[in-house]
Amino acid sequence: PLALPQYRTVSPYAPSRTPGMPGPYPGKVISARSPKCISESTGKVDAVVVRDMMARGMCELTGRSQPLEAWKSFFVPEDIVGIKVNCGGRPDVVSSPEIVVEIIRNLQAVGLKPEQIIIYERFQSQLNDVNYTPHLPKGVEIAAAEKGRGDNQGYDPAVYVEAEFFGEEDTRSNLMKLVSQRLTKIINVPNMKDHGASGVTGCLKNIAYGSFSNVARSHLGAGDGGPGVLSNPEAGKSHTLSFIGTLAAAEPLRSRTVLQIMDGLRGVWHGGPFVTDPRFRFYPKQMLFGTDPVAIDRLLLDIIEVKRRSEGAMSIWDRSRKSLGSGRARDHDPNVNILIREPGHVEFASTLGLGEHDMKKIRVKEC
Repeated sequence: PLALPQYRTVSPYAPSRTPGMPGPYPGKVISARSPKCISESTGKVDAVVVRDMMARGMCELTGRSQPLEAWKSFFVPEDIVGIKVNCGGRPDVVSSPEIVVEIIRNLQAVGLKPEQIIIYERFQSQLNDVNYTPHLPKGVEIAAAEKGRGDNQGYDPAVYVEAEFFGEEDTRSNLMKLVSQRLTKIINVPNMKDHGASGVTGCLKNIAYGSFSNVARSHLGAGDGGPGVLSNPEAGKSHTLSFIGTLAAAEPLRSRTVLQIMDGLRGVWHGGPFVTDPRFRFYPKQMLFGTDPVAIDRLLLDIIEVKRRSEGAMSIWDRSRKSLGSGRARDHDPNVNILIREPGHVEFASTLGLGEHDMKKIRVKEC
């Protein structure tokens, strides 16, 4: 791995007494499964089954007997709640509208009005492609930081992480104004996906890279796959190992992200995060619940690794530069990487106090 960059985090916000990450349930992960939650042939999600999975998962996580009491343990009617979705895998592997709607239904049961609930993502174009609007109660807001690529109006100049990675001119990544200035709580709804730079993209990467600007600078492409790619010492390098956790640990993002609900109804085992090739989709048919993003992502590493192994693909831990090639080659061959992956970002995040990485200390309960 590269030497760690010098990071400078600037924020006027102090951490809460009990930061949302890792929250009240460090090391605890609930897995709710159902073979009927999604049709593999049509991709249709059964909303009734999702409601049951959500109820089981939240009750098991909190120890409450009723779903409403479980949700009340996290939220009060005065909250302004952001739902951080993931739209990168559009059109098929995104935060499922059925899961998002069920979250909203439960927040309304707690006493929140639709106007107090905001679905958010960095890019308006991705939100447009997914089109959550027809599924939502009137009044729920959908917000993006960037109406167009490079539009920085939605970011807070007072909250940023500064670091120079590869001699880039802009060395700051700023937090969304929505997160710093409006939201009181955040629910993180990532997918189960592999990722060409970080190994996997789960809770940590969704909340970090999905809430800050100027994050792609942390990794350089492997080039065009020609002869020069292996002789270029910069090819394939990535700082995702340390950057993901550093962003997730910044306040007020860390304190306000109080609940993790991983959408594993379907996933991506190669070519993530933007894969469109159906060959690389799979169907775990589960949802993971917790407050500890590290513990959930530690499980995700194994889920993706086991699936790749069953498909004869190289390990997400493979660091050989000989595997580097073009994006086009990677999109068709699961034994080509465009970057040297950094799945160790999950363990690094644990050193920042964001959660539990040791499998001996992670408690998984199936429900």
